[in-house]
Amino acid sequence: MTPSRRSLLAAGTTGALALTAGCLDFVLGNGPLEFDARRAAPTDAALAETGYEETQVEEQSIDETIQAGVERDVRASMWLSLYSKARNLQGETIDASVFAAVSIPAIEVAGRSFNPIENMSNEELLEEVMNRAGDDFGSVKNIGHEESFGLDILGAGREVDVFSGETEYNGRTVEVEISLASFAHEEDLLILVGSHPKPFAEESANVEVLMESVEHPV
Repeated sequence: MTPSRRSLLAAGTTGALALTAGCLDFVLGNGPLEFDARRAAPTDAALAETGYEETQVEEQSIDETIQAGVERDVRASMWLSLYSKARNLQGETIDASVFAAVSIPAIEVAGRSFNPIENMSNEELLEEVMNRAGDDFGSVKNIGHEESFGLDILGAGREVDVFSGETEYNGRTVEVEISLASFAHEEDLLILVGSHPKPFAEESANVEVLMESVEHPV
């Protein structure tokens, strides 16, 4: 794999506003313009190979008020798919390794992008995914970028950023590794995140297997 650098977020374009019956309510201010993401997920074969199990699949909503000449409402749906792997950590079996696949519609209105995460930094993007995932990722602090490398995902070369961080478990600090890939595909923005304690170094390879297997739309 060849190390490389990039700007993480590359928002795609979709659904440019057109004066059709479908968006007439939006134009007149009588209703929101709606965008629906399509789910992304690793294959069953990859989950079986790596030992991860599905823990949560949820469609969530994003409501935004935008300025497109006048103030208008936009409603979007996003998909969050979570997977975990039980490992023995400090003498206790817990879901220590986690993988998430998130899909958010790439929103464009009248030629302007209104993607809610477009201007987030890498650390903010990680925080957003972890917040939406709830307790599955836990609380990770002192996040710092370590390296970047390339993977073939959904038929194209994608950049994966690797971060390190720290979390608390049973009163002790545990170092974690987090891998993140973000890119536009089929009118959605996909975010793939894998996290595991650094002592389980072999999980890095499993995260790569899961990322490379991702299908979209499912």
